Amino acid sequence: MWQQNDRVTTPPGQLDRRTLGTEVVLVLLVSLGASAIRALLYLLDSLTSGQPLAGQSATIIRSFTPDRPWLDLLYQLAQITLALIPVLLVGHLLRRSGEGLRGIGFDASQPGRDSARGIVLAAVVGGTGLAFYLAMYAAGLNLRVVPAALGDSWWSLPILVLAAIENALLEEVVVLGYLIHRLLQIGWGPWAAITTSAVIRGAYHLYQGFGGFVGNLLMGLLFGWLFTRWRRTTPFVIAHALIDVVAFVGYALLRDQVGWLP
Repeated sequence: MWQQNDRVTTPPGQLDRRTLGTEVVLVLLVSLGASAIRALLYLLDSLTSGQPLAGQSATIIRSFTPDRPWLDLLYQLAQITLALIPVLLVGHLLRRSGEGLRGIGFDASQPGRDSARGIVLAAVVGGTGLAFYLAMYAAGLNLRVVPAALGDSWWSLPILVLAAIENALLEEVVVLGYLIHRLLQIGWGPWAAITTSAVIRGAYHLYQGFGGFVGNLLMGLLFGWLFTRWRRTTPFVIAHALIDVVAFVGYALLRDQVGWLP
């Protein structure tokens, strides 16, 4: 059991630091660490394409087979399901070390407090994030981000909600709760763990441009600092899910109704 702002030098389950370190690297390489590498390559492609960043776009959720909606739905469901495998892997590894997901505060033991914290975080971070994105886009430092391009199928909005929940689970359980928890157990200081988590969060958003990196880096620093104080992952899953639901569904509903969205 580790205490706030303290390092843990004896990992649970008798796993040594080297074993835990190898575990962390492998988890990242089969999940969001790999996404960070792909995002960096995407940014290099955008920077060397001969077009300004603001003249290019990055679509987060796109249709695979727009001419066959039934197959497109299967693609979307498969992508969401497969993306959650690293979350299951993290749960397995934490159970193996005698902690389980409860060890990173991902449970339903504090529904009222977790929900309140998540809603406040979503309001603050979501509003600030939108303003920051618009500023970075206007400055030419970001691509035009298209949150969703699924067409008008009956299942489009439910899929966007499911995709938002999947993003929240994957990012907050793996890169926030699990990663910071393990790095502290290995013996890292709190701010080293928080900063590493935040840099990785920013890195897998590089496909959006420099604004996507910086904005998510700052979000990661805030989330990481609060995680080390609360020892709860659930509020951040709630906050992230709400932010993405508003972004995905809001864009789908408003893209042809307002003029201020790029």
